[in-house]
Amino acid sequence: MNTARVTHITSRDNPLVRELRRLAQDNTAYRKSGQVWLEGDHLCRAVLGRGLQPAMVVFSASFWAQPLSKWEGVATKIVVLDDTIFSSISGLESPASMGFVLGLPSAHRSIQAGVSTVVLDRVQDAGNVGSILRSAAAFGCRQVLAIKGTAALWSPKVVRAGMGAHFALDLHETLSYSDLDALQLPLVMTSSHQGVDLPVAVLPQPCAWVMGHEGQGVGEALARKAHLAVRIPQPGGEESLNVAAAAAICLYTSACQPRG
Repeated sequence: MNTARVTHITSRDNPLVRELRRLAQDNTAYRKSGQVWLEGDHLCRAVLGRGLQPAMVVFSASFWAQPLSKWEGVATKIVVLDDTIFSSISGLESPASMGFVLGLPSAHRSIQAGVSTVVLDRVQDAGNVGSILRSAAAFGCRQVLAIKGTAALWSPKVVRAGMGAHFALDLHETLSYSDLDALQLPLVMTSSHQGVDLPVAVLPQPCAWVMGHEGQGVGEALARKAHLAVRIPQPGGEESLNVAAAAAICLYTSACQPRG
């Protein structure tokens, strides 16, 4: 039996509507609230697939009028918004008609030592960051560490680009270079112009892959900490790869190398 409380809201000025709008449209609102807005069937299923429970489920009125048995019992609080109000909070061109409010996972965990990791050094494009998170989760990384200056990991655009990868990873952000000492791992940095060619590199296992700023690459101070620098050969002659594409290639190559 579903015992969830259902609240119907018809005013744009309702305080909860204003808070949902902040979570959906402000890149760093989650840091103050400790909650994140997840819009759409795919992201919400990813939450449930990881055994997480949302604090609140939000539906548009037209969606709520449909049979919703698959969402029965997923939260103790259900909010139903008029369709125009739901559209006003959505960050999507085509609003998805339902979403979750979720407490931030791993918000109070410490950096794990000795586990496969990706370090983002001031990677600023939200699409790149989300794509790298997807690759990290796909190829067996356990955590992602974001140096201060990296796009906010739980911002709406990064969450959408991550397509559920956030819930497979421990995420830490606004870090300094010195925080990486807690990893107790060799750092492997990517470079467009120096280092060992990736196909012949002997990669430490496990390691922490460092992906740098789209234009400037890995910062000089962090580069000095690196155990190894690798480059991806490009027979086509392009100057460099997009950082998200480079990350996918490096993480796949690392995952394919024998352990130990």
